[in-house]
Amino acid sequence: MNRTGALAVLAVLAGVPAAAQPAGASYDEGRVPAYTLPDPLRFADGSPVADAAAWRERRRPELLRLFEEHVYGRSPGPPAKMRFVPVESSAHALGGLATRRQVRVLLDGTESGPEFEILLYVPNAARRPAPAFLGLNFDGNHAVHSDPGIRLSTAWMNEGPGVVGNRATEAARGTNAASWPVERILDRGYALATVYYGDLEPDRPDGWKDGVRSRIGPGTTGRFAPDDWGAIAAWAWGLQRALDYLRTDPGVDGSHVAVIGHSRLGKTALWAGAQDERFALVVSNDSGEGGAALARRQFGETTAFITTTFPHWFAPRLSEYAGREGALPVDQHELLALVAPRPLYVASATEDLWADPHGEFLAAKAAGPVYALLGRPGLGVEDMPVPDRPVGGSIGYHVRRGTHSLTAYDWEQYLDFADRHRPDSKGPR
Repeated sequence: MNRTGALAVLAVLAGVPAAAQPAGASYDEGRVPAYTLPDPLRFADGSPVADAAAWRERRRPELLRLFEEHVYGRSPGPPAKMRFVPVESSAHALGGLATRRQVRVLLDGTESGPEFEILLYVPNAARRPAPAFLGLNFDGNHAVHSDPGIRLSTAWMNEGPGVVGNRATEAARGTNAASWPVERILDRGYALATVYYGDLEPDRPDGWKDGVRSRIGPGTTGRFAPDDWGAIAAWAWGLQRALDYLRTDPGVDGSHVAVIGHSRLGKTALWAGAQDERFALVVSNDSGEGGAALARRQFGETTAFITTTFPHWFAPRLSEYAGREGALPVDQHELLALVAPRPLYVASATEDLWADPHGEFLAAKAAGPVYALLGRPGLGVEDMPVPDRPVGGSIGYHVRRGTHSLTAYDWEQYLDFADRHRPDSKGPR
């Protein structure tokens, strides 16, 4: 970034008082240490990635293994006996705007085994099958909309509006609707599917005991190897299982499903999209450390802070890099590059210094050479854009004025971006 561009953006970011963010972090660009990013187009032995075939056949699998071993942990494959059980359907939901379906996913095929529930809205006016957005939610499916037909979650959840004794009450309906403009998404011709992340694993250090990690894959005894999966990998695995269902639903175009997430669930969406190339588009909203932001910058949240405060999110090995991020064999621009050549959107917020907006932009920019190798345009800009001015080609980016949140403005950019990359679009491919 040149000095003029940097000053234009940092003038906005600098207006946020340090007291507004958690302690123990630096918000001073002048204190960012010198660092060298690993080259996504060089193999671990230092040899160059010569062409698209070398990326596809060797470098991409190598990077996935490195992220598994050092950051997120190894996940199991799809369960052999998984079943989808419809539990509710209405062809006249939301005043006739949509068809609503609610589906239980029985991960081992039994009623007593691990499961989660999908809430799906398909627009009635759109051409079927419809492309879709899929994302995990923080507060239960019933919280994304006040629709009384949504089943009230019975799972454990963090205390919050309408939650009493870690259980949802009727007062919790629609409490997170501001982050999920359901009608607008449907009006734009997209289906929307969501899953409560706590169905897969409660978000607490001992949450594995009540989640899929206690029943499936490595670490079922709670003795996790250094490269066993953490909660983010478990949530990402659940997104892949939800996609398994969407690819069977007659109302959904399963080949055009975008995965989206905010904050820790933005990290989750990126890891799900990096692993599973069936996701046609990947969206990260304010995902920060362990998501879209470069770890080596040590700006805002750091590896030391995140692995201490949220030790359950990652593979145990990641904590070994606290304070020594330069020793990590990967950084987050390479996670973004794993999405290539599929469309990728990264978004930040000016008052969300904890998530390092500049580091998110730089990671998106540094993923560009992989997109170029595969014949796709990256960001198309050198400097971080001013707030509320989206940029990009196959990689999209904006920094929105405001705080750490998923807003209607953000959704408009994601819907526009998805429109440009639909099969019948003449936009950048």
